[in-house]
Amino acid sequence: MNTKLNSLLFLLLFSFFSVSAQYTETINSNRPGFSQGAFSVGKNVIQLEGGFGLGNEAHELKNTETNAFIIDYNIRYGVWKEELEVSLIGTYQSNSVTDNSGASSFDYKESNFTTNTLGAKYLFFDPYRKKALEKPNLYSWKANNRFHWKDLIPAIAVYAGVNFDTADNTLTPGTESSISPTVAISTQNNWGTWVFVTNISGERITEDMPSYSYILTLTHTFNPKMSAFLENQGIKSDFYADQLLRGGVAYLINQDFQIDASFLMNFKDTPSRLYGRIGVSYRIDLHKQDEFIEDKGKVGRDKKKEEKGEKKSKKKKRKDSVDFEENDGGDNGGI
Repeated sequence: MNTKLNSLLFLLLFSFFSVSAQYTETINSNRPGFSQGAFSVGKNVIQLEGGFGLGNEAHELKNTETNAFIIDYNIRYGVWKEELEVSLIGTYQSNSVTDNSGASSFDYKESNFTTNTLGAKYLFFDPYRKKALEKPNLYSWKANNRFHWKDLIPAIAVYAGVNFDTADNTLTPGTESSISPTVAISTQNNWGTWVFVTNISGERITEDMPSYSYILTLTHTFNPKMSAFLENQGIKSDFYADQLLRGGVAYLINQDFQIDASFLMNFKDTPSRLYGRIGVSYRIDLHKQDEFIEDKGKVGRDKKKEEKGEKKSKKKKRKDSVDFEENDGGDNGGI
């Protein structure tokens, strides 16, 4: 436990004083945390997020030690509307286990997918859309920057997906292959250089051992390139229950490419867990036309009416008037 606490203090000091990470709408990555933000990647945007991790687990009751290698991936695609994205989220884990419970220890290996979920997320409430349309107070800096109670209202998104489990997988509950639903609610508050995200989710909710969890993620941006995050996740299930603490940093190489590093630890010994993780996020922007969410509602309808009115006025313009304007100041032979 002392080793873990020392590691935690070192990483926290490192992330807040030596480096920082980024939170930017340019690439809008969910990494390096495990929570999903409320906002999608954007229409016709493909985003690839992935990485690998190395870790150690020690189970006090089973008297086992595990060295783990993990690959995680998230493929996100914005479709139909700016608020909607579909995604494939998964994790593959390979364990090398040493069992010390008997008279002599022995080693064995196990590997499989721990998650493989195909789903969709939709942003159905965005308080920042109206806020962007508000005009600033030209006479008071304090009025523009003071705290408002409405700043506590978050953006809200819902997520629904299906989780695919294979048969005889020792890393997941159940012994048979199955397809089960996963649902979640994501909220997001943007407070200047701070971003606070919450997730409440239920996984495999129709199976014998469903899993329910919450994730709280706080991200702070130090500059346009770098930021740091801290995250707490609570998991409740008959198969596995835990309290996890994560932290880490990310760096924005350019508007479409981000790298990150993070750690994970817990505070129990059935099993104890300590992991390090690095990853990348890459954005492929296939936007054909910019679409602004704030142009929806009454403002968007008024804007469309105004554009239609301009088109109609041009059509009604007399042809001889157009000819006169084209020749005015030019060749007088046309008059």
